[in-house]
Amino acid sequence: MRFRKFGDAGQAFPIYITVVGGLLFLAFAYFAVGQAAANRNDAQTAADAAALAAAQDRRDQLAGAWVQNLLDPAKWRAIFDGAAEGIDPSCWRADQLAAQNDATVVTCAPDGLLGYTVEVETNDTVGASIVPGTEEKKSQETATAVIEPRCTFELLEEDAGEDTLPLLACEGKEWELDPEGPEELLPRPEDLFDVHLAD
Repeated sequence: MRFRKFGDAGQAFPIYITVVGGLLFLAFAYFAVGQAAANRNDAQTAADAAALAAAQDRRDQLAGAWVQNLLDPAKWRAIFDGAAEGIDPSCWRADQLAAQNDATVVTCAPDGLLGYTVEVETNDTVGASIVPGTEEKKSQETATAVIEPRCTFELLEEDAGEDTLPLLACEGKEWELDPEGPEELLPRPEDLFDVHLAD
């Protein structure tokens, strides 16, 4: 009886090479997916920050308009509804925050009177990988931030007197407003309005 000199070792080697090659391919594929996911995550972070910044700037302007019209409560409702006069566009703040997050604003527009929707694109690409075309691929994401009034009030009767202002109730805190008091004692923008990302 003659014995084979090398047994089955020679037959197993090609299988081993095939398995290792397949595992390496899967590893590179998962790496490419991870690169793309990280890039999309960066884009979403930039979009969220940009939308919030634009909405916060509009909130600050609305709060400023309320202070300017403190002695004219008849205008308060329009201000809390976002329809104050003389409000400037706020997309410049979206541009700033997107740039700080290494992205560029693609579109920015008001979402009604109390919100902003912003779309951004990352400045960095996904990067080279085994997936063709990723070298130049950039991620785009969109976010919407909304402004919600936090206060309620009831207009006083006409005979209440010019020196009397309505009681302003802002989520559990009541503000007894003094027309002649210092501005530092007035509610701050964050007391008057809440800003958050849309669900």
